[in-house]
Amino acid sequence: MSHIRARSLVSQPFPEPHGHGLRLCRWDPDSDADAENWLRGMSDPEFQRWNTPLKQITGLSEARASLRAKADSWANGSGASFRVADAATGTTLGHLGVNEIDHVFRVARVGYWTLPEARGRGVAARALALAADWAFTDLGLHRLELGHALGHEASCRIAQRCGFPYEGTLRGAMWEAGRQDTFRDVHLHGRLATDPPVRL
Repeated sequence: MSHIRARSLVSQPFPEPHGHGLRLCRWDPDSDADAENWLRGMSDPEFQRWNTPLKQITGLSEARASLRAKADSWANGSGASFRVADAATGTTLGHLGVNEIDHVFRVARVGYWTLPEARGRGVAARALALAADWAFTDLGLHRLELGHALGHEASCRIAQRCGFPYEGTLRGAMWEAGRQDTFRDVHLHGRLATDPPVRL
């Protein structure tokens, strides 16, 4: 996607999105705790079942490098990566990314994961609702897209619950788990800024 007229998100005075018992914070590449939680999330078997990162993260050095790349995306305006935290305790629960931001067509792709101990509590849905509101309001985006591997029923339910209806199947649009030479189909969901508000 084009990033013409992309602007740094770091210099923007955005408040941290919060609500539904959560706070969306920026990941800190210099934080040991953040690097450890990023490594845990990216190496979790359930995450790896449904996702194949460009670069495998097997240690803290790779985790920090990955978080620095996320910070670079903030700086160049192409992405916003949030640490999903419990609003009361600050405990890390997962990740929510607003990725591939196109400031011309005002569209981005969203993705998320939760740590094993946070699953089954509606964390992903609550974080997605917060991030969508932030993207439409603070970033002024018009459309958000969400894609997940065919068969990932939990992600499909989260998307539907958060106002991202199913729009179609993209053939061979992502790698198979643990492979970079074979492909699988993706369910595409989308939400517009003009869609009705979502109540969780």
